[in-house]
Amino acid sequence: MDTEQDSSGDPPGGGVGLRRKKQSARERVYEILRDELMGTSFSPYKRLTEESVAARFGVSRTPVRDALARLQTDGLLIKRDGALFRYIPTLPEFTELYELRLALERRGIERAIEDPTITHNRAALEQELAIWHARRDAGVEPSAGFVTADEQFHVALLGSAGNREITKTLLTVNQRIRPVRMHDYLTEDRVAATISEHIEIAELVLRNKLIEARDSLRFHVGESQAVVEARALRAMHMTQIAHEAEDGTG
Repeated sequence: MDTEQDSSGDPPGGGVGLRRKKQSARERVYEILRDELMGTSFSPYKRLTEESVAARFGVSRTPVRDALARLQTDGLLIKRDGALFRYIPTLPEFTELYELRLALERRGIERAIEDPTITHNRAALEQELAIWHARRDAGVEPSAGFVTADEQFHVALLGSAGNREITKTLLTVNQRIRPVRMHDYLTEDRVAATISEHIEIAELVLRNKLIEARDSLRFHVGESQAVVEARALRAMHMTQIAHEAEDGTG
């Protein structure tokens, strides 16, 4: 039976995605199931229960319950008929939500362009920028979990512009598109590009080059959308093929 261990080893500044020497049972269950749910082998028709997962991993139901709850928060699992199943959003839903995301984030910069009395919170943005400099210096491994660090940057950037309601809306949008956006951080090139582009955007805002910052943000989000859509479509296609093969309908 697994026992809980403390996780440690992240450098100052929040090294999301960096290798850890120790890992708790809930983290192990969460990360393995997360990677499976994002892959092509996990059917959206497969039921998940606390009992079955605990038996599989040889752990108590407490860390399993925590891991499954976290996967539901990520949007990777949905509850149906008393069990949990893999959730796959439709492409039209994802495209519309991404359009809304970009509109919200651009608005944070555009309101400062339109009204000189609106300025970004420099202290908050400088603090966020320091975190991304630390990640670039330390190196970050590709990981689906990197999506949470990416979300934090965009929320901090928009929040520094001062409109709390727009920021709250972005948080809701992020939660809904997170299951698909996780596909963006599975390769080193995409993680490296994300870090570099975040630093560029934040530095442009701090230098008051707002038009350039807005254009850089638009490119950054658009590039992410293109990569995510391609990878998610491929994953959904392979999942459907696997399910049809299991049923003998392929």
